[in-house]
Amino acid sequence: MTLDNHHQQDTGPLTLEQFVRALPKVELHCHLFGAVRRETFSDLSARAGHPVSPEEIDAFYTRGEKPVGVLRVLRALDAELIRQPDDLYRITYEYLQDAHAHGVAWSEFFWNPTGTVRVSGIAYADAQDAIVRAIVDAEREIGIIGRLIPSIDREASPEEAVAMVQWMLARRAPQVVGIGMDYRENDRPPELFEAAYRLAREAGLKTTAHAGEFGMPWHNVATAIDLLQVDRIDHGYTIVDNPELMQRCVERGLVFTVVPTNSYYLRTLAPQRWAQDHPIRQMLAAGLRLHPNTDDPTLHLVTPSGAWLMMLQLGAQVRDFKAFMLNGLDAAWMAPSLRQQWRSQWTARFDQLHARLQA
Repeated sequence: MTLDNHHQQDTGPLTLEQFVRALPKVELHCHLFGAVRRETFSDLSARAGHPVSPEEIDAFYTRGEKPVGVLRVLRALDAELIRQPDDLYRITYEYLQDAHAHGVAWSEFFWNPTGTVRVSGIAYADAQDAIVRAIVDAEREIGIIGRLIPSIDREASPEEAVAMVQWMLARRAPQVVGIGMDYRENDRPPELFEAAYRLAREAGLKTTAHAGEFGMPWHNVATAIDLLQVDRIDHGYTIVDNPELMQRCVERGLVFTVVPTNSYYLRTLAPQRWAQDHPIRQMLAAGLRLHPNTDDPTLHLVTPSGAWLMMLQLGAQVRDFKAFMLNGLDAAWMAPSLRQQWRSQWTARFDQLHARLQA
């Protein structure tokens, strides 16, 4: 895949926002149900007889000064609105459209099969096939490459997590590259899911996990790294409470997919202290390899470009964006040949765009 010719021919000055939007990017930390367009959510609710009122939907897509978490929205989709594989196709295709509009060339996104199968009542094979079909169509029609990461619902049992991996192994597809783990971390430590992670690793799947997200202790991050043996960490903020562990991750070059719009710190830090006290600032200063992501873009009211721009409030400089770009490439679960090709092309592209950035 090569860069668009019209991009190569652009020569005019760029604002900071235009510069960031034009940067080629990967997205490694986005939840499919957290990327549902408001119009799509309303359509699904209307078809189901409005189990979720228009007022509730408006509230879902509003973020106040102290935003609530989005888990209730994700559960509502499983419980009330996702009823057929085509719903998953639509949500996936629209998400990939929206990401591509902000320079995302490669996206690895999370989906929780346990809720889809157990609550929505759609068989795993049918659900995965619909999502993969949208990935294939989006690559052909738009040019973005999508990859699916089925994600363990840590609020369900360890046995359900093993079952999820077994579903994946029975329906292997090249677009389904690894597993993740999300939902509420409180009282659900990573070690509960060691068997599922071991099964995935032994089958050749890549692994990541949400850890240290809701102010949960640093040892959840350590457990994900040392026991689950993940390839990267999602969030990981409380690692700042253990400088020795943080330094070990710096030396290893482990990539952390961070989310500036994470609800927990917006809710628990005073607005005037948020940018100064957010652990992302400490992680960046310590030299951890970070990569900014949207997490739940439509529910957080953020785009990939917006997530990168927010890093400037947390201590990043524009020059750090090249490192973010390359960190994302290195952490992405893509073929080494494509990674090397894009590292070369994207570095040149960054330099071209940066030369046009207005002072």
